[in-house]
Amino acid sequence: MRRSFGHWILCLAVAAAFCLTPACKRKRSLTVDLIDEGAGQLSSVVHTADPKTAVQLTKGFHAVEQNSWRWTKGHFSVALQSPPTAAVKGGVLTMKFAIPELVVERLKSIEISAVLNGRALPTHKFDKPGEHEYSVKVPPEAFSSEVVSVDFSLSKFLAAGEVDLRELGLVVKTIAIEPQ
Repeated sequence: MRRSFGHWILCLAVAAAFCLTPACKRKRSLTVDLIDEGAGQLSSVVHTADPKTAVQLTKGFHAVEQNSWRWTKGHFSVALQSPPTAAVKGGVLTMKFAIPELVVERLKSIEISAVLNGRALPTHKFDKPGEHEYSVKVPPEAFSSEVVSVDFSLSKFLAAGEVDLRELGLVVKTIAIEPQ
């Protein structure tokens, strides 16, 4: 495991503290929290309720509800780590979500469109309540960098104040880029 310079300084400071403490004094316990150096890396799969990947939800997401999902607004964005082979073989963008019955009653149908790194992806229409999946193939040329930005747009959504103080779109559980 690679250690940072700051980690070694911390170790030296702890060792010095032990050496300078007289042996006859009452011993105090010392707690050192180690930092997971891999924690800052982006993921190719974002579970919207996971605090580790919440930073990847860049726009248009509300707070976590029931420890498992988030409402979106009418336009929302996410940053994802590209799969290692995506620039050669392409990938598949998948979003798992639900449309509550109330939303279908009021809006009748919703079209979901996505733009990945500036490339428009196919639009899908949903007109039934329940759990759904938006899944589209993404060509290799869309993966020009290790991190991709995906901007989602809904053709219709519930305006703020219509049924809630918030603008409401979809109930999203996961968004992922998988190898093709």
